[in-house]
Amino acid sequence: MANTNSNGASLKNILKVPDIQKRLLFTFLILVVVRFGAQIPIPGVSRDVFASWFANQSNGAMDLFDMMTGGSFSQMSIFALSITPYITSSIIMQLMTIIIPSLEEMQKDQDGREKMKEYTFYLSIVLAAIQSLAMGIGFYRGGYLASKNALGLVIVVVALVTGACVLIYLGKEITKHGVGNGVSMILLFNIISRLPQDFKTLYDTFMSGKNIVKAGLALIIIVAVILFMFVFVVYLQDAYIKIPVQNSSKVQGRRSVGSVGDYIPFKVNSANVIPVIFAGSLMSLPSLITTFAGKTPSGIFGEIVKVLNQNNWFNMSAPVYSIGVIIYIVLVVAFAYFYTSITFNPVEVAERLKERGSFIPGHRPGKQTAEYLQSVSNSTIVIGAVGLLIVALVPIIFSGLFGADVSFGGTSLIIIVGVIIETIRQIDSKVEQRHLTGIFSK
Repeated sequence: MANTNSNGASLKNILKVPDIQKRLLFTFLILVVVRFGAQIPIPGVSRDVFASWFANQSNGAMDLFDMMTGGSFSQMSIFALSITPYITSSIIMQLMTIIIPSLEEMQKDQDGREKMKEYTFYLSIVLAAIQSLAMGIGFYRGGYLASKNALGLVIVVVALVTGACVLIYLGKEITKHGVGNGVSMILLFNIISRLPQDFKTLYDTFMSGKNIVKAGLALIIIVAVILFMFVFVVYLQDAYIKIPVQNSSKVQGRRSVGSVGDYIPFKVNSANVIPVIFAGSLMSLPSLITTFAGKTPSGIFGEIVKVLNQNNWFNMSAPVYSIGVIIYIVLVVAFAYFYTSITFNPVEVAERLKERGSFIPGHRPGKQTAEYLQSVSNSTIVIGAVGLLIVALVPIIFSGLFGADVSFGGTSLIIIVGVIIETIRQIDSKVEQRHLTGIFSK
């Protein structure tokens, strides 16, 4: 069959493969179940009272958490925790492999990786229980439970933990029988489900009640900003630097074999969205603690909480709170360096190149190669961190200056683009196994 480079033909190729058709259908049905479960309320929670409480909050962490749960948190459904405990657990386990040598060894073979997945699942249950208990106690003290007793608290904790476990199971099923990474797909679907509400908010804020000229101008600006952000994130997520590698030549008979040019790809945004999530979560922690404790911060501590709250940044009526932006920038850059340093070991890469007889032109194998790789890594970290800050701060700036209060921001956009690109690549690989042309194929 002749290959074609057109996207239309590529989509037709995808639909021609029965296995992919079944996987797409399975994924769609599971995601429908996820959205259905997001509408089931937790037994014993006064939903209307809680919704009123949530509407009065001005906590950036609350908005981020609600976005990642697809609105399940603000609706207090059984999926209110979503798959966030599993995501947190995965990050913790990844960090632990650097600290604990035995875990690092486990990652080197298939059986060990399967064991690591089990540990990740068990840790996610523990984290879900801790989060559920903290939320349940906060609701109990705030009077948001219909049954104001210990039994009501237990019901909330059990419902939240069970909901998180169900979502983790559904995510694993998507990974096995659907398309893409199941956990990522659920997170993507949760974020996308909030877009209609966000677009309505933008319409009500900038277009509703305006004359045609002002409304049209607002629409053009909104579309232009969204398109710019989307294209920028696509380039940021898919950009990498090629480090040329030369393989040593070998003489076989009278022929010289080898000396083939290769390269090491360095992702520009190697830390992905992790630094933004870490920085935002750390800065929102004081506000979250006081919120669930049912206390209103006052005095110096209250001012610090306001500085750390991104909802107060770029507000011209209180510009002093925008000092928090500086702290945020420092944390994003620091976390980008930290995360990349524990996931990339230049000395180990240099040793592997040396063992297989490969080298980087202009740099001696061993220490000099490791130093060069470290310098390249540092450069890409800076570029990636600056890109992340642009994506994260543009929505915050518009929210502060113009009151564009939407949950859709830089973090969600990076997640959406990253998951979509990775899913398309997985579908492409399955299509190309059948000698057809995929969407990304040339």
